[in-house]
Formats: sequence, C-alpha cells, structure tokens
Amino acid sequence: MSDQPQDEDEIYVDAQEVFIDEQPIELYKVLKLGNLVGGGGEAKMVIAEGYVGLNGELEQRKRCKVFDGDLVSFNDEYLLIVCEQPVADPKEQLAQKKNKPAKPAKPASKAKSKDKTAKSKLDNKPVEQPRSAITKRRPISF
Repeated sequence: MSDQPQDEDEIYVDAQEVFIDEQPIELYKVLKLGNLVGGGGEAKMVIAEGYVGLNGELEQRKRCKVFDGDLVSFNDEYLLIVCEQPVADPKEQLAQKKNKPAKPAKPASKAKSKDKTAKSKLDNKPVEQPRSAITKRRPISF
C-alpha cells in the first residue's frame, strides 16, 4: 500500500501538458494546440455539441477563458494548461499600448494640404496643357 493518504474526491489522471505563451487563452485554441482536433472549426463544433470538459465540468462556450492549471478533457484525453506568464490584466495592456512611442509626424507639405478647403483647391488649378502634349496621343474624333 502507499504511504500517501488518498482522498475520495481526488482522481489522478495522465494529462498531456500544453504550454502557452500568455493567458487567458480560448478553449477552442487549447484543443488545437493539444492536437486533439484537426482545426478551429472542428474544435468549435465538438465544444458546442458538449464533448469537452473543463475542470471536471461540461463546457459549451467556445471562447471560454482557460488559465494556468486548468484541466481540459476531450475523448478520454486530458490536457493540463501550463503558462509561466502571469494573467494579463486588461488595464495593464491598455497602459502598455499608451506607453508605446507615437507614430512619427507626417511631412509638413502633407499637413498643409489638409488645411486647405475645397474652394482653394479649385482656385489653384495648374495651367492646362493641350491633351496631346500630356499624353502624346492624337485626340479621338467620332
């Protein structure tokens, strides 16, 4: 017999580890990463039909958020989610986006052209040259 006391609620399963870069991750993506399904469409279908479990409970939400330590079960196979990154906080992501350097300013010539109105554009028409001089083609006569 083993020296470890066994609790009746605990069940030990052989689970394949799925390593992810950031968390949370959607449930259908986990099935794709674990090679349990052929593609995203198939993953969404099996989730919607009720064949996938998350932490011992049936899950039918395709985009259910899965975190580090969660256990996904499908077709008598188990996936354990492993991620070393902390949970991404939406507020922190916004702060990171705000801290990114701004795009460089556009050249002054383009900025000035935006300030002009439509009327001023009509007034500054270039002098029209004869059609044949611009295209070097003869005019068509009907």
